[in-house]
Amino acid sequence: MKKTVTWILIADGTQARVVEHVGPGKGLTTVKGLDWSIPPLQTQDINADRPGRSHSSVGHGRSAMEPKTDPADHREAEFMRSVAHVLQEKATSGAYDRLIIAAAPIALGNLRKLLSDHVKKTVVAELDKDLTNVPTPQLDKHLDGIIAV
Repeated sequence: MKKTVTWILIADGTQARVVEHVGPGKGLTTVKGLDWSIPPLQTQDINADRPGRSHSSVGHGRSAMEPKTDPADHREAEFMRSVAHVLQEKATSGAYDRLIIAAAPIALGNLRKLLSDHVKKTVVAELDKDLTNVPTPQLDKHLDGIIAV
């Protein structure tokens, strides 16, 4: 009988990792090659230059142009897009059967929008908590009631 492989994605807007569970009493193991991070930056770090200027449609005035989206939010959304893409590739190849997502609330919201229908069908639980700084051996305390580690 084939064992059911459950992946647990732990993420926030700047870092993510996947741990694997293959059955009760087997614990959690980190999936090699599936940990990502980007250095966290604040909007002021990204927008180091002064904003561009535009001419007013009426009169001779000029005013600063504001970006349409917050650059830090955009950067984190792109990070989540890359994580969602890898989850899709791995789901298609049969690397896992079920997926549990534990992510910071904003990252979870971004990720939900980006997951393919195929990956969404594998999701068995979501936890809107940032567990990225919790060591793998201590994750079972947070997953109690979701999966028997």
